[in-house]
Order: sequence, then C-alpha cells, then structure tokens
Amino acid sequence: MSPTRTGAVFVLLGPFLPRMEQSIEQTTEILLHLSPDEAANLKEGINFLRNKKTGKDYILYKNKSRLRACKNMCKHQGGLFIKDIEDFDGRSVRCTKHNWKLDVSSMKYINPPGSFCQDELVVEMDEGNGLLLLELNPPNPWDSEPRSPEDLAYGEVQVTYLTHACMDLKLGDKRMVFDPWLTGPAFARGWWLLHEPPSDWLERLCRADLIYISHMHSDHLSYPTLKKLAGRRPDIPIYVGNTERPVFWNLNQSGVQLTNIKVVPFGIWQQVDKNLRFMILMDGVHPEMDTCIIVEYKGHKILNTVDCTRPNGGRLPGKVALMMSDFAGGASGFPMTFSGGKFTEEWKAQFIKTERRKLLNYKARLVKDLQPRIYCPFAGYFVESHPSDKYIKETNIKNDPNELNNLIKKNSDVVTWTPRPGATLDLGRMLKDPTDSKGIIEPPEGTKIYKDSWDFGPYLKILNASIEDEIFRHSSWIKEYYTWAGFKDYNLVVRMIETDEDFSPFPGGYDYLVDFLDLSFPKERPSREHPYEEIRSRVDVIRHVVKNGLLWDDLYIGFQTRLQRDPDIYHHL
Repeated sequence: MSPTRTGAVFVLLGPFLPRMEQSIEQTTEILLHLSPDEAANLKEGINFLRNKKTGKDYILYKNKSRLRACKNMCKHQGGLFIKDIEDFDGRSVRCTKHNWKLDVSSMKYINPPGSFCQDELVVEMDEGNGLLLLELNPPNPWDSEPRSPEDLAYGEVQVTYLTHACMDLKLGDKRMVFDPWLTGPAFARGWWLLHEPPSDWLERLCRADLIYISHMHSDHLSYPTLKKLAGRRPDIPIYVGNTERPVFWNLNQSGVQLTNIKVVPFGIWQQVDKNLRFMILMDGVHPEMDTCIIVEYKGHKILNTVDCTRPNGGRLPGKVALMMSDFAGGASGFPMTFSGGKFTEEWKAQFIKTERRKLLNYKARLVKDLQPRIYCPFAGYFVESHPSDKYIKETNIKNDPNELNNLIKKNSDVVTWTPRPGATLDLGRMLKDPTDSKGIIEPPEGTKIYKDSWDFGPYLKILNASIEDEIFRHSSWIKEYYTWAGFKDYNLVVRMIETDEDFSPFPGGYDYLVDFLDLSFPKERPSREHPYEEIRSRVDVIRHVVKNGLLWDDLYIGFQTRLQRDPDIYHHL
C-alpha cells in the first residue's frame, strides 16, 4: 500500500440531513517516488515510468518550463499508451487498444480530435531533489453516512432478470426496476430483444416503487415500453441523473404521458426508506450522458455500471454484494457499416474478434480488481433480427456471457451468474452460502428463453410514414434541418445519400453535401483541404430522424447507414 497524506477536508451535505455536517478527508496518494538520480536522468520529452512494487505505469513529460504527468491509462477503455511512431515532435503517445492519441505536452487527446483531456497527476520535488507523482483522491461519496451490513433474511432481497439491462429488484417491501426495454425495437429498427421477457413484465413494472433509467439510448429508455407503462401508471416515480443532456429530452415529442420524473444530483444518497437508498454516478468518458448506480439495502451494496465506459472515472466501491455490467460489445456501427480503404471483410472479422477479446479481458480485470461477492453480465442481450440486417447479424459477433464468467472464475473467487429471463437470485442465501441450490431459482422448465419472432410491422409502419411526409417534397428542409441542429465551425464535409433497404440510391431521394465549416450546402466539394465522409442512410430511418429531431445514434448504432471516410478519422464531435 502506498503511503497517503491527509489533504483538504470536504464537507458533504446530504439531502436528508440539512443540519448535520459530515466531513470526509481528501487524501493525497504517492503513486511513484523517483530518487534524485532517477529524477536527474529524466530526458526531455516523453518518459515512460513504472512503479515496480505496484506494477502501475505512468507517463511524465519534461520540457524546460515544466513537468506534466499522468497515469499510463487511456481514458477510453483503460488501454496502455506506447510511443507514437507517427509523432515527429515527441509529444504524443498512442493507445494500444483503439489507437487513440494523447498529446502529453497539453494532456489533450488529438485522436479523436476535439474530444477529452487526460486527468493529470501532481508532480512535486522532495527535500533531496527526488520527484513525487501524487494523486489527489477526493472522498468517495458512497462512504458518507456509512452503514454496516446487516443479516438478510431469505427472500428479503431478490433480483430477477427480465431482459437485456432490465432487472427487477425486491428490496424489503420496496421494488425497484432498472432500464426497462421489454417490447419493440431500439435504435430505430436495428436492435431487437434476444430474450423473451417474462409474460408478466408489465405487471412487474406497474408494481415497482421506483424505476431507474441510466441514459437516453433506446435500449435503456424505451418509449414503446414506457408507453404501455404510462397507460396503466403514468405517475410511477422514475429517477435519472442530472446529466448535461437530459435523459428525457424527447418526452414531449414522444407522446408518452409520464408525470413523475425525478432528476437527482450525482454522488448523493437518495433515501427511499430507513433500509434502502441509492446513489447515481456519472461516466468518466461520457459524463454528459451515461450514468451508473449504487443501490444499498441494510448496508449491502449492489453496483450496476450499465454501459459506462469508465464508470465514475474508474473510482468504484470494492467488495460489493452484487455487481452487474455490460459485456457483449457490438453496440456501435463500427466497423460493420464501414467500407473502403482497410475495411475489407477479413479486416473487419479480425478487428471484431480482437476487440471482443479486449473487452472480455477488461471486464474480467475490473471484476478482479473490485472483488464483488457476485457478478452478473447483462445489458448485451440484443439481436439484429430484421431480415434486412442479416449481414450485420452475421458479422457483429458478441461476447458470450459464460465465457466471461469462466474467465472471471479462473482469476478470482467471485461467484458469477449468467441470467435467464425470469431467473431470480436470492441475495441473502447467496451471501451466506453461494452453493445453496435455492440461491438462484431458474425459470420453470419449458420457459421460452429466446425470442423467435418479432412484431416488425407496427414499428416499420411508423418509420415508413415519414417517407411521404409533406416536408420532404421541398429541398428547403435540408438547410432548415441542419441550421436547427446547429453543428458548425468544424472542418468536415459530409455527403448524405438517401437509399433503399440495400443501400442503393433511393429513387427520387436526396443526395447532397454539407460543409460544416460554415454550414453551407455546396454543389461540389470545396477546394480547401478537408476531411470527407460519405453516409448512405435508409430513407425511412433518416427521414423519421429528421422529422422528429432524433439522435443520429438511431442511424449509426442502429446499423442504418453505410459509411466511407477520407482520411479514416473518428470525428468525436
């Protein structure tokens, strides 16, 4: 254990304790100590360093005016940085996972451009001219008002898997549901449920005392599901984090009548009753959108990291009773929807295989580090089931939850659970004896686990209705739409082509250029140097997205586009 030094005192005011101040001390941890000789031998530019005792890696950048340091860990998915052979200025490093590039002289990522800043460490000289790399650790918010775990009666805490990222939690006499996507598609028409949810799913939702929705993506915020719920119980309490991009930004346009949405601040316990409380935390990579949650009942914590890339910036409670996280991968259009250049079928297959393996190892390492008593992989049970997406379904291979659980069991003593629809985990029994045959009750024999049919018709009808909408009879919609969207002052030219199901130009469809530098619509590509991207979009989906002002995630994550770009750069903005 590295030595710690006491730092500033933070005062936390809980929402239910207005007059009681609780102080938690921030600590300063010494991550690396360089001797005077080691400090004197630092070269100008980039220095890769390792703490031999802990095995942790760091980067220190030295120039005449200052020293800057950070962990050798990519902010995206924790990959290791190495020397960037394309960098001739000696300032950037490249991540071995996804080729993200960091300029360590500024601590800003340069690929993807305009994206993130790296978290810096404090560099101090000691009394003998050695160097200290220090990390300022703010207090963990879940440590405020700590509670010791109490014994749980059998049946007192039960966790039932419904489908995808949806869990039904019985916590004493309260019921809580996570991320209910239980009917219809997600991402326009690209994702469909892999598992058949229990037949009583709507009754389960209606019985809930509260629902947590992690973020705005439609496999978590499912308006087809919420429409059915609102028809029965519009006043059900739904809790979301106070993200910069509101989770329910599209509620009014959706037509779903929900009247009791509660937006709560991050890192503060929300008290439900004397035994139950929860806390919503933000993602470290996408804080404007993604969240995760800690639920605590009688001192036992349940951690659900959902889709967060770096949940809470990587600072999470260890040794929780139950942890659940995504695992599958395949939740984007890359690289299946790309063509040209390196994007051959062989390259895609190898990339997908490699990426899934990296994700599997990353999740296994995270579980090993956090040491939960029980781990459950979820939030990855979707399928590209529409016949038009056969290529995506065959190409977009996802991780097997059993493979992840077997990897975890090889490297730790963590108990794992691969959930099936309607299966229930009894937390009290499992904590007392993980081998208890009644600890996990599987669905009755003969229960349908996998869906074999999807009611495509009603959802495709809604999309198709947009094709003939009056607004698309006049090309003036193009300027109006992009002006409304407001994205500009960025050197990128995009060609948009409306297509049929097979991504061939749609008869009578639009084919146009957008220059985002000045938000103009030229007839030809401008003569200046510029990144260029060609996007072919299925006409029903792109027009539905435009008409309703929806996110382009429906196009990209929903596999409704085919893309080419020159140069091959990810445009984060």
